[in-house]
Amino acid sequence: MTRYSSILVALAASGVVAITPEQMLGAPRRSEAVPNPSGEIAYFSVSQYSFQEQSSSSAWKLLDLKTGDIKDLALNGSEVSEIVWLPGTETGIIYLNGTNEETPGGVSLWIGDALNPSESSLVASLNAPFSGLKVANTSSGDLHFLVNSLAYPNGTAYNPELAPKPRNTGQLYSNIYPRHWDTWLTKERYAVFAGTLSGNSSYSLAQPGLRNLLQGINFTVTRPESPVQPFGGSGDYDISPDGEVIAFLSKATHLNKANYTASYIYLGPFDGSEVPAPINGPDSEADDEGHKGASAVPTFSPDGSKLGYLQQDGIEYESDRWKLYVVDISEDGVSASNWHGIASEWDRSPDSIHWAPDGKSVFVSAEDFARTRIFNIPLNASNSFTPKNLTGVTSVSAYSVLPDSSLLVSASGIWTSRDYYITSIDGSPKILFSSTKVDPELAGLGPEHYDEFFYTGSLGVQLHALVVKPTNFVANKTYPLAYIIHGGPQGSNGNVWSTRWNFQVWADQGYVVVAPNPTGSTGFGQELTDAIQNNWGSYPYEDIVLGWEYIDANLSYVDTENGIEAGASYGGFMTNWIQGHDLGRKFKALVTHDGVSNTLADYASEELWFIQHDNNGTIWDDRENYERFNPLDHILNYSTPHFIVHNTLDYRLPESDGLALFNILQSRGVPSRFLNFPDENHWVLDPENSLFWHQEIFNWINYWSGVGGPLDDNAIGQ
Repeated sequence: MTRYSSILVALAASGVVAITPEQMLGAPRRSEAVPNPSGEIAYFSVSQYSFQEQSSSSAWKLLDLKTGDIKDLALNGSEVSEIVWLPGTETGIIYLNGTNEETPGGVSLWIGDALNPSESSLVASLNAPFSGLKVANTSSGDLHFLVNSLAYPNGTAYNPELAPKPRNTGQLYSNIYPRHWDTWLTKERYAVFAGTLSGNSSYSLAQPGLRNLLQGINFTVTRPESPVQPFGGSGDYDISPDGEVIAFLSKATHLNKANYTASYIYLGPFDGSEVPAPINGPDSEADDEGHKGASAVPTFSPDGSKLGYLQQDGIEYESDRWKLYVVDISEDGVSASNWHGIASEWDRSPDSIHWAPDGKSVFVSAEDFARTRIFNIPLNASNSFTPKNLTGVTSVSAYSVLPDSSLLVSASGIWTSRDYYITSIDGSPKILFSSTKVDPELAGLGPEHYDEFFYTGSLGVQLHALVVKPTNFVANKTYPLAYIIHGGPQGSNGNVWSTRWNFQVWADQGYVVVAPNPTGSTGFGQELTDAIQNNWGSYPYEDIVLGWEYIDANLSYVDTENGIEAGASYGGFMTNWIQGHDLGRKFKALVTHDGVSNTLADYASEELWFIQHDNNGTIWDDRENYERFNPLDHILNYSTPHFIVHNTLDYRLPESDGLALFNILQSRGVPSRFLNFPDENHWVLDPENSLFWHQEIFNWINYWSGVGGPLDDNAIGQ
């Protein structure tokens, strides 16, 4: 490995490689910028991993929204985990510190001023690792706040440092869905907790302390839980601006989580005088109209009189189209009325909601043609209303609405890890910050290396593909193709920065990256997304073949003779499918990361709703559908050198699938390597693991494509 690392260093020094995996992984990572109430300054966090020190550092920064100047927000970045602007002030902040001197494993709550944080005061010691802070200022001057944590079945917060240790390690289950993503289920579930800081000079925590808002909710199958795991956070709940009403998201309590995606928005008073109840669950107007699927991002209007949220129709389909709904909230926060959809025919899926200051419209973000954009939708918009894009060529990561209705946008692109800019409905963007102008690791990157094209797919529609060239691209040279297939399958290859599949890093090994968006892709209309159902190996494979043929015929600077192909998740399945078909002979090497190789083994996943939806039924009723596109049925065609990654903690796609593929390739004499991380899930997140992942994959594809030298000797033999 030392030899290989030294090659990378030499290439970087000579200008042959513009950005290496180590540079990409070691570059600063910045959060969204969150503006203060007046829209004059914003805070953000920045973290950075040092491979030399083998440690991470983090800090908080303040961004001047008029000048773009950045200065330190003097808080301990390794201890302060979250900051919220204090309602009713200009620069007041309330923040969570990850330490608690009174309770091991607990956190503490502090109040201070962003311009003078050294004078902050401790206002509460919380006895568990709470996170997801949201705060509202009440008419009495009290502060009402929400946080979340794992909780015991009795409703009290769970603190792993204080929890009793069991005498055995057995985990006994009597219901489906025993594990998910990378975690075996325990008896604890996440819950939203409410607390009050008394409106006095000290802002002390009012007794009786924190209250679990989910206690008392009846269930028959699935216990209520919020945030919804594994990716839920503070976006799964909200508190009204006056602090009197709460809303949160929870899975359907009468359905099991293995077979159904349904979740509902619960509404209730902050004081706990009524048990929260779902506004769109069974027997509601929304349910009666056929909207039975997953819900998302409950968000109160500026005056607290309305609640916006998103919901899907399909009860067992995670990639159904998201639709926007608004309801009126009763004064006591107990009920909702006047439920209605807005722009419900718009053929995109919004994924966030921010209200305009006047409460007459909402801003939403949605994937649209390989990038995430922001759109404004008036509350009185008709069902046929089509909103217009307000943002630029990069992808929106997060955004906030400023007092004048302009937008503070945090964005990224293939060439930039973070941009901050301000834009409006009528104005042009004002760039405040771009990482490519500041970070030496990203020097030389820019949009000039990015391109895209459209071609006709197997269903006769125009399909999109993005192109990324090496930063030292020379027009009269050719570069081997790196053909990268996205996951999902209801996903996309987009113009966004990634620390897992960074197309510029791949290109700068000496390739032209082409990343197509075949049938099943999102952001191009729901019909294209839905068309992959029960067609995993037909339309999308044909689209990928047609894309390769377009490249071969039209991109003269791409060397298809020495190209490679790679994919993760569904892209890994497609790589395995390609290995057994004619397209597999067009590549010098293949890379599969956590992909299905045996569709008949799919029931090892816990997401049965996903398997059953995409195969049009169960394996016992529709076995033929599971056999139609099984890569293992084409073993006799396997011949292209193949690199396989499969991680132990990927419970949705068990590692035995990758091992089986590796055993077959090895037994048939096909050059192959198998990489396993016992401590990683579907993704490779640890920086040192990620660097090794990049180095070994690049060593493999560079050897077979002719870009690099010999294979390294790191693989473990018998």
